[in-house]
Amino acid sequence: MTGDRTSLVRWSRWPRLLPVAVLLVAIVIAVLTPPSFSVFPLLAAVPVLAAPVYSLSGTIAAGVVTEAVGMALAYTEENVTATEHLVRSSSVVVLTVLAAILNRVMAKDRKQLKDAREVAEAVQRAVLPAPPARVGPLAVASRYRAAAEEAAIGGDLYAVHATPGSVRMMIADVRGKGLGAVRTVNRLLGAFYEAAAHIPDLTGVVDRLEELMQWAGAEEEYGPESFATAVLIDVPDDGSAIYVINLGHPAPLLVHRGRASPLEPSAPSLPLGLGDLGRTRVPVDRYTLPHDATLVLFTDGLVEARDRHGAFYDPVPVLSRPLSTDPGAILDALLADLTRHTEGRLDDDAALMAVTRLPDASGGTGTSTSAP
Repeated sequence: MTGDRTSLVRWSRWPRLLPVAVLLVAIVIAVLTPPSFSVFPLLAAVPVLAAPVYSLSGTIAAGVVTEAVGMALAYTEENVTATEHLVRSSSVVVLTVLAAILNRVMAKDRKQLKDAREVAEAVQRAVLPAPPARVGPLAVASRYRAAAEEAAIGGDLYAVHATPGSVRMMIADVRGKGLGAVRTVNRLLGAFYEAAAHIPDLTGVVDRLEELMQWAGAEEEYGPESFATAVLIDVPDDGSAIYVINLGHPAPLLVHRGRASPLEPSAPSLPLGLGDLGRTRVPVDRYTLPHDATLVLFTDGLVEARDRHGAFYDPVPVLSRPLSTDPGAILDALLADLTRHTEGRLDDDAALMAVTRLPDASGGTGTSTSAP
């Protein structure tokens, strides 16, 4: 997305200006201070500052420019012997060589991290393929954003499955990362597709997923503490209503005519895998789904994202603006606003899915209401 790339460029530009800024500050200080004042410590820092942010040639060029500036400024200083000039010049050369070595080491580490991220993203796409663009009466879109500092595969997932008479959806967030999370994600997806196709009621699907999480919890890294927050949704083929079960997950947002309304559960429910702690029969909330309304689902990586001041991200304002009814365009606008808020840095993975009721879907319209 263009907005994402522009924000990331702005965020990453200032470290590249730091070596130049330090060099200019050293020159200004040398001009404005008495000849006895030495700016050599500032000059010595320039190639070292260049190493993490410039290429190898850029780092060496920074050292060469620093050496030239140091030699020029040396003629303005008083009471500096030729030996001291030689020591300073040699120090800049040595620091430039060390900076070049540091640059190569960091470049190798960045490449390894990039390769690891690419592998993780490829596995993520294989485990979590994009859903079809249309399922029953719904247009569907999905997006996945990985955490900025993570190369491990996350536990965020989404799924859509058409059944005779309705469309069923799930978005969930499994605790943890890495291969253990991938195994649990695979099991949850398989159990959801099977249960969605064969179990008639949504609460029965939840029961099947709970059994799976209880069984998987005995094997995975977190043992009995393994769990997954989730939202499960059933949309009848006439598209006029949605039935929602929320298991400790961020509430979906119903976007319609410039308003974004959270579909909060009528009663709280424990996440999947923690049902043995005392969960009763989960409530199923019913909401009306107007024509051209869009349901936006997301994991907590979205709403727990912070700006530089520590403020959490709120998706409601951007979704309350005039937007296209295309679910993909809505998610792109949301992610562009998220990037602006966080300056491109996410602390946790974020999975998003949006579904829009198509105009040709039959059924009534109405405002969002909830019933147990």
